[in-house]
Parts: sequence; structure tokens; C-alpha cells
Amino acid sequence: MGAITYGLRELQDIASGAAVLASGGGGSYSDACAILRELAVQPGTVSIPVQDYDGATNACVLAIMGSPDAAEGLNLAAITRSVQNTVQVLQGATGAPLGAFIPVEIGPINSLVPLIGATLYPGGVWVVNGDGAGRAVPQLPQTTFTGNPELAPCPAALASDAQTAADVQSAVLGAATAAQVETLAGGVVGGFGGYSGIAMWPSNAGNGYALSGSYIPGTLEQARGLGEFLRNAAVPPPTGAVAEAIQMLTGRSSWPVVTNFYITGVTQATTSASLDTGIIRLDNNPDPSLSTETHTIYNLNENLLMYSSLAQAPDVLAPDSICYYSEATGQGFSNASDDLALYFDAATGRSTGRAVSVLAVRAAPQLYNTPGVVASFVALLRNLGYAGAMPAA
Repeated sequence: MGAITYGLRELQDIASGAAVLASGGGGSYSDACAILRELAVQPGTVSIPVQDYDGATNACVLAIMGSPDAAEGLNLAAITRSVQNTVQVLQGATGAPLGAFIPVEIGPINSLVPLIGATLYPGGVWVVNGDGAGRAVPQLPQTTFTGNPELAPCPAALASDAQTAADVQSAVLGAATAAQVETLAGGVVGGFGGYSGIAMWPSNAGNGYALSGSYIPGTLEQARGLGEFLRNAAVPPPTGAVAEAIQMLTGRSSWPVVTNFYITGVTQATTSASLDTGIIRLDNNPDPSLSTETHTIYNLNENLLMYSSLAQAPDVLAPDSICYYSEATGQGFSNASDDLALYFDAATGRSTGRAVSVLAVRAAPQLYNTPGVVASFVALLRNLGYAGAMPAA
């Protein structure tokens, strides 16, 4: 793909499409919309170059790491400061000025972070059209970046969103694997208050610009295309039409799992590693006592496993995506509390009456075939209590 330019409208479309494709994670869609409203009133024009990686530019993966609920109310200033502080720390650690950023995953926040970051360096930084998963993932080892031994995860930089240099909390991590970085970073992020900027997997002359071939190409444009479809619709599209659009845009199978059910139960907590873990119950009646069919989703930030009360095998399990969409609002959403509030009233413990649907999306082949990725998902699923077989690639 040749270079294209994203403006504010494209960023709005990306947030909308990513809110579906992210499998319940990747940050709060409500926060993403609020951040883009802030960006809209900033002076100047949003103009961000986006293209495939050229194999010749110093680059890194750039994201916000931690609990979506810890980052609830995340605003443009906080992202701006997190990005600036984190990029400065990584550039100091590598001695290489950065010229390109790439999202770690697809998500309402994490798809936007590198794009917003690029606006801070006009004419100097562009964004790679791709990511490491084609969905959002709970942990770093569930990404394609782990598949290239030449693309070392470290040095990895983390930094807080402090306003002054004297107040910035930061860390430079050194470890051989993404799994080790995840363990180290979990404690650091918790110390920062539950979320942090993170810049890692540097790609430069020292490793032969090893980002090439280590990411899933085209995924930002896929999210943008889906968001454009949703936002331009005169009325909210039916769930089946959204599944068809996903399949057309991504080339991956997608199908409705449940259509127009109701969220009737939410159990959510934040772990010591700054991940939100939870259980979402969906019924075919807003009053669960009148329901004849129940489905249960288990999440670790992202949705990983979905069961039906009427079946012995799971509806869907990771690395395939379990994606939210609502025909009532015409949008996707995440497991962040402010997103779920439209559909579930935490104060009363009842559905708000707005129906939701769940779509399955097959994992990108590159994700499924990256060594170690499926095993990493298996470990998460086992921790959730799933002991069954994994689906074939």
C-alpha cells in the first residue's frame, strides 16, 4: 500500500471499527470518542501519513498498557503526555530517533495511540498500517511481534503521564522474551497507577529493521473501513450485515453468535498485573428469570471464551475473536465499565434494555501461525478453567 493520509474523520472511523474488531478490549470506546472530540477542537489540521513498513525507518510498537478501568476517563492530554514521555525514554535507551510507530493491537484506544503520537511530530513520524494481532489481546506474548527472533522486545520503555519532567515515572526493561517483559511491566504499570505508555520492539539498523514481516498488514485500514460502514449507515445495520462487512474487509470468516440478547450480569475485577478480569452474562430476555437461553463470556481485558447454556462445546474461544455489536446503538463496545454502562446498569444489576449481539471473527492466519501464540492463549484459557481442545487453524 502506498502512503495515505488520515484526518480526524478517518480516526473516528478507526475507533468505531476497532470497537467491534477488538474482541472486547483495546481500551474504552467511550474514552476514544471523548479523546477525538478533544482533538477536533485543537488548533491545526489532523494529517497523519500511514503506509506499509518500508524496512528502512527507525520504528517501534507504541501503546497504552494496563487496565481499561484504571484508565477510565483517559483524555487527550494524558495520552499526549504518556506518548511523549515514553518515546523520549525509548529514544534515550536506543540512541535512535524514531520515525514510525505501529499499534500493538486493534482497539479503540490502542489503534489511536500511535496515530495521536504521530501528530506530536508533524512531518517527522508516520504510522504503519498494521498491528500485531488483528484484534486486541490480553498480553504481549499473544502478538506476531514475538515470532521473529531478530525483533527483540527490549529495550522496552514505560512512562507515566506526568506533566513535568521532574514528575515522570519511567522504566527501561531488559528481558529476552515478551512474556518476561509482560511480567516485569505488570508491576511497573501497577506502580504508575494502573496504566502506562509503553514503547518496545524497536526496529532499526541494529536488527536489520526487523519489523518487516513481523506484523499483520492492512489492519488499520480494515478497522477504518468497518467504522466508515457503521458511521455512514442511515440506520444501525443488522448484525448479519456487520459480519458480512467484516469478512469482506478482513478476508476472515465472521458470523453472528447471538443476535439481540441482553447483558444481565457483569462481574469485573482488576488483577495485580493491572488487567481487568470478568464474566459477562447474556440472556435472550432482559429479565434473566424469563430467559430460555444464556451465554457466558469470560474475559481478561479481552473476551477469550464464550459458552452457551444449550451446548456442550464453547461458542467461540481465543485466538478467534468474540466481538460486541449493538443494533440498538449501531456501534461496538468494550468491557470497560463506561462502555458496558449503556447496556448494563451496575447500580441495579439489570439490563438497560438495549440489546446487544456477539460476532465471532476467525483469527488472522499470521497470528495463529506465529510460534508460541496459540500456546500463550491456551495458558490463559486454562487459567480461566477451560480444559478442552483448541480449534484447528
